[in-house]
Amino acid sequence: MSLFSNEIENFWRAAFLGGEIRCREGKLTLAVNPALSEDRRVMLLATADGHTSAVMTPALADQLDLGSGQGLTEQVLRQKLRDGQVALHGADYVFYFSEAAKRVLLEEAPVHTLRQLTAADEAVFAEFQMAASEQDLDDAYVELDHWLVFGAFEGERLVCAASMYPWEGQKLADMGVLTLASSRGKGHASRVVRAISRHACGLGYQPQYRCQVDNQVSAALAKAAGLSQFGTWEVISPDSAESL
Repeated sequence: MSLFSNEIENFWRAAFLGGEIRCREGKLTLAVNPALSEDRRVMLLATADGHTSAVMTPALADQLDLGSGQGLTEQVLRQKLRDGQVALHGADYVFYFSEAAKRVLLEEAPVHTLRQLTAADEAVFAEFQMAASEQDLDDAYVELDHWLVFGAFEGERLVCAASMYPWEGQKLADMGVLTLASSRGKGHASRVVRAISRHACGLGYQPQYRCQVDNQVSAALAKAAGLSQFGTWEVISPDSAESL
């Protein structure tokens, strides 16, 4: 039985197994789907159980000579992608709350230094953004006009914020979080992640946390907040030729 909700499992199953299955070999499944968008015309998902799923457009599969997929392994597939000059964007970790962790989350009492942010917090949020670096703002992608926003305060000063927006038209709420450098190491981020996630769960959404696999600080935050790794997800890089 999966650690995660049916909504999460069904979303990824539809994304990777929604087309024609060309190969099931050991720990690898390859599907082709003509409905994939240009920026998702090839994707890989390696789940925590050691299985890798791949999906691509039929045209790309044919171009890479993946007709039947017989005898295909992940190593061979990746080599064929490289040989075909198909570059993949750096992999993302994808985290969710397990069903057991979510039950614990929903029973937690609110923390008085945390609250939901609204348009009335425009001034305090602007001050927060001015105190953050451009790189941190770009990496976190936390915006006051997102679907759901929570913040942590030290006195009257906003020092940490997280925002969410519905992802891919599903009941998944993708989040970003940013703590000002001067207030890091105090547990603000993990508490904000839990607070915004508890609220999203109450609205019927599954909180989703993503970060690049080389961002170990962000991955550690996800685990500290009680999320579990679902897998690693890769999509085609914008650097790949549009004709592929």
